[in-house]
Amino acid sequence: MASEHESALVLFSGGQDSLACLAWALQRFKRVETVGFDYGQRHHIELECRTDLLNKIRADNPFGWADRLGEDRVLDLRVLGQITQTALTRDAEIVMQDNGLLNTFVPGRNLIFLNFAGVVAYCRGIRHLVGGMCETDFSGYPDCRWSTLQTLMKSMNLGMESSFELHAPLMSLSKAQTWLLAEQLGGEWLVDHMISDTHTCYFGDRSHRHSWGYGCNTCPACELRSRGYEEYRAGKAQLPHAPVSA
Repeated sequence: MASEHESALVLFSGGQDSLACLAWALQRFKRVETVGFDYGQRHHIELECRTDLLNKIRADNPFGWADRLGEDRVLDLRVLGQITQTALTRDAEIVMQDNGLLNTFVPGRNLIFLNFAGVVAYCRGIRHLVGGMCETDFSGYPDCRWSTLQTLMKSMNLGMESSFELHAPLMSLSKAQTWLLAEQLGGEWLVDHMISDTHTCYFGDRSHRHSWGYGCNTCPACELRSRGYEEYRAGKAQLPHAPVSA
């Protein structure tokens, strides 16, 4: 049930995971605001997708969600793309690095996003932050680990004299379970829009549509998404009882 008195700020990129998190928040909080980030990402098309998705929620008002959906803002963090040399911020082949991480890893991205989201939440009087970080089906990024995020939240609360609570509904879910969560939250409406309107492909490919959505079908993000969708459609996913929060 949504809180009668509290609001949430969702880190909303326009991707599959962030749409699931937005739906999760809309079912639980009285008012939900959204924030996105322009960091010079190669798949800049996701910013257009996020705007279209928010407009469709407001127009269709499924499950009364539009009545809870508040302000949206996109923050200009293109300096992050200027100082990082990654396959997500420049035209480069995706390869494994000597440190064991794919070069799609943007150093500090989630840490920076959460800090800026915290500033927005502080100014808006919002205590709850919701993000799509996951350490189950992901590419090994260290800033997706729950231990990393717990430490960050302690620092943010100390540094801003606040009591922020971070909710990561997908933290322990596989991609198949994320599809199932979307179905339970928003039925066919949400699953259909997740397929048609979200963007997750690292290369920004919107020219090829597959059963699971648009993408190149070869980058790590597409591979995770397509494999998860196949497992979901095969009925192999079950959800745990409670999401992760700190």
